[in-house]
Amino acid sequence: MKSIAELEAIRNKAREQVSLRSEEDQYRIVVGMATCGIAAGARPVMNAFLEELKKRNINNVSVTMTGCIGVCRLEPIAEVISADGKKVTYVKLTPEKARRIVAEHIVNGRVCVDYTIGATESAK
Repeated sequence: MKSIAELEAIRNKAREQVSLRSEEDQYRIVVGMATCGIAAGARPVMNAFLEELKKRNINNVSVTMTGCIGVCRLEPIAEVISADGKKVTYVKLTPEKARRIVAEHIVNGRVCVDYTIGATESAK
């Protein structure tokens, strides 16, 4: 880079790529990977999401990590966010539950209500 104009061109290109990617994604899966999540088993859960998506050849879903979502007692936690911004928070996940979420929520559009934060909190 030799000028501000070059830097601005790089920034604009990166912005275009980010906006293209987010428009293509049907869903985003965000897994809580802070210390509390990792200690509770979030890493195998995240791997299960990735493996199941790959196995089913689903390419329009991004899987990302975040820090603490804020409800450590319910870890591992993942949020599934649809393209229109609707968010479902799944709690106390296992790799098996992650695979079911892909099969039912991502593929068939049916929320796995029994794994949601609402179902868990109302069962108390």
